[in-house]
Amino acid sequence: MRITIIAGLLVLSAALTAFSVLAFDLFAPVRDEVQFVLVTGALWLLFGLAYWLLRRVRGKAVVALILAGSTLIGGAAMVGPPNTSTDSARYAWDGIVQNNGMSPYAFTPADDRLDSLRPDWLFPASQTTADGQEACVGERIASAHKTDSGDLLCSALNRTAVPTIYPPASEIFFAGVRFLTGPEPAYWPLQLAGLVLSVGTTVLLLVGMQRRGLDPRSAALWAWCPLVATEAITNSHVDMLGVIFVVAAAFLVSSKKVWRGGVMLGIAIGTKLIPVLAAPALLKRGGWRMITASILSFALLYLPYVLATGIGVLGYLPGYLSEEGYQDGSRFALVSLVAPGESAVIVAALILAVVALLVIVKTDQNQPWVGQLVMIGATLLVLSPRYPWYALLLLPFVALSGRWEWLLVPMALTLRLLVPSVQLTQTSIAISVIVIALVSLHRAGPGGLKRILPRSRRVRPA
Repeated sequence: MRITIIAGLLVLSAALTAFSVLAFDLFAPVRDEVQFVLVTGALWLLFGLAYWLLRRVRGKAVVALILAGSTLIGGAAMVGPPNTSTDSARYAWDGIVQNNGMSPYAFTPADDRLDSLRPDWLFPASQTTADGQEACVGERIASAHKTDSGDLLCSALNRTAVPTIYPPASEIFFAGVRFLTGPEPAYWPLQLAGLVLSVGTTVLLLVGMQRRGLDPRSAALWAWCPLVATEAITNSHVDMLGVIFVVAAAFLVSSKKVWRGGVMLGIAIGTKLIPVLAAPALLKRGGWRMITASILSFALLYLPYVLATGIGVLGYLPGYLSEEGYQDGSRFALVSLVAPGESAVIVAALILAVVALLVIVKTDQNQPWVGQLVMIGATLLVLSPRYPWYALLLLPFVALSGRWEWLLVPMALTLRLLVPSVQLTQTSIAISVIVIALVSLHRAGPGGLKRILPRSRRVRPA
């Protein structure tokens, strides 16, 4: 009966996922934020209830349910176009440009020289309005102007006036997907790739957990999570590519296969840089070998682009960091309350440096996922990005450690995206910090705090 109920909840989750993709998007001129939040909340509730029931299921049914749910919910997430982000349009364009022998670091999407490459679904023709003016029409379509001619350019991309921001592993991935499908298919190729990667991560987690004697039921914390369906598949964020390589790196290094683990980590960092947060927990065992392998693999990925573009491979990264408010401290939701302005950057850096030091010193190298969870989760809480898909990197370590309380982090970031209120963001992140701290202390048991903090040495009298 319990298995039947779980199966029913998974089917219901898939149906509600499909409904949310078709019924809601952040690009609609008029949108009901309350309904969007309620549907998203219902998805998280169904997810929590299904996982709670799974904890009492035994045997092969666990693996079957986890895989079926991962595939079913992920497939349902493909029923419509992206609804919270336009990033995948840029991914597609970067792939198209590369397959035509050009570097996305050297050319902006608005460059007149790329006119012959533009598919209609990414760059629709303008329409003439009643007053005879040319205008761009469509929910995801923005108005821009070409670099040289100044002509109106209708585009589904964001930031058409700047080169790409994405590192080389991501660019190779974009080119590979578009090489297989060509430029004409719209959003589904990257969504399908996201589904393959997400289910592949589920399989990787199940196999790795079985070999290490971990409870496989915790893999559902990744496989059924609404954030995976929404951001890895519907919106096709390339963070998903980094996730699977980071999980592989954690398994390899913890198994003393340091060189191979370092290569996997370097590729993961080459997708979006953020996976470097998984490194501190692996340093004790990985040491110089892991660092060397990571740097070499990262450098080899960049080499063809450096040869083609030179320093331009940095793309729009410096401008992006400034735009997001990380240089003046305005993006740090909680830290800015006690350290306003540029001082927030210093305070945030100090907090994360302390966390990194504790992670390096205290992490069990046979099971580094708790340290990786803390490092990544603490960074997300301190930086409080407005993009919940950054939390995809956190989820596999929630699964490996079984520490469900850290799911409050992606929930808080999702709420920030759907309801962009500073006060609400500060409240949700503060609640997350308090709950995570209390549950973590409870898990640690008596004397847990003393075991976490560095021991002080007693000074012997002379």
